[in-house]
Amino acid sequence: MPTIPTPRQLRVVAIGGGTGLSTLLRGLKRYVLAPSSSPNFQSGTRPTVSAQPDFPCLIRRLSAIVTVTDDGGSSGRLREELNMLPPGDVRNCMVALSEDEHLLSQLFQYRFSQGDLQGHNFGNLFVAALSGITGDFAQAVQLSSQILAIRGSIFPSTTANATLTARMEDGSLVEGETNITASHKTIAELMLSPADAAPLPETLEAIATADLITLGPGSLYTSLITNLLVRGIPESLAASSATRVFICNLMTQANESLGLSASQHIEKIFDHAGHKIFDYALVNTAPILPATLAQYAREDQLPIEADLDRIRALGVEPIIGSFVHEGEVLRHDYDHAAQAALHLALSR
Repeated sequence: MPTIPTPRQLRVVAIGGGTGLSTLLRGLKRYVLAPSSSPNFQSGTRPTVSAQPDFPCLIRRLSAIVTVTDDGGSSGRLREELNMLPPGDVRNCMVALSEDEHLLSQLFQYRFSQGDLQGHNFGNLFVAALSGITGDFAQAVQLSSQILAIRGSIFPSTTANATLTARMEDGSLVEGETNITASHKTIAELMLSPADAAPLPETLEAIATADLITLGPGSLYTSLITNLLVRGIPESLAASSATRVFICNLMTQANESLGLSASQHIEKIFDHAGHKIFDYALVNTAPILPATLAQYAREDQLPIEADLDRIRALGVEPIIGSFVHEGEVLRHDYDHAAQAALHLALSR
């Protein structure tokens, strides 16, 4: 991994959902100028720097744009019963960016195991309660973020009660994120209803003023492309002068991207966005342990092919390296991924 150049303060936007975005945010968080009290990066006041002796403070503002189309599990139950946006992916990002990932974050991630609340996360219920009090999901997210003292701002990609529909290659339609991910058919096109779902003004402002924008890692359709179906977001990404980086997944994913190479992931994203929306792609080329490969092969999941020449033919420069961390499940090495993305922005 190259040494990061002399630091300047960057405005960073990270787009995605699921565990992929929260994993990356853990790496970016280390470089954020942390405020002494409320994490309001939209104000004109200069934040103070909290102690991070091993990491230079390179990020002056970090904004996460998070998908809100989940309709399963605790989030899906709250969405159906309370007519609110699903809080699960947002909650994961809040915990990832929290100043203290111990007691408060454990509380927000606590899942009830019995009674009427069985299956619910406390954090989901907390956001639901604040949504009821404020009448505004986005405001509930910001208030929850202040309680966790997160290092950044989190914005739902839209506050519309949007749902997903996938047109499969056989022409059939599958409605709802849970049904889409459970389907064994190949997705040809993803659609959002309502089609004119709008983003928050803060989201477009963050993209317009960003120095670095990342997309991924995450499920190709239900974590990444879903954000690009929100009116105005792909156009803003296409017009941005920021360093725009796609962080490619490590493995193909059942029901979303089986058989797709790295360049084919990019093609699907560009097709749905209607624009070329990034300049670089971080692609893992490090080997993965045979035992781990065998575990994923049971679900027909394989390492994503790093077809570098085809990536370049799309006008995207591949950045190869070791971006994998092997534990109980494969995850991106968030330190290496964050450092590589920051290095690209600072080098420009």
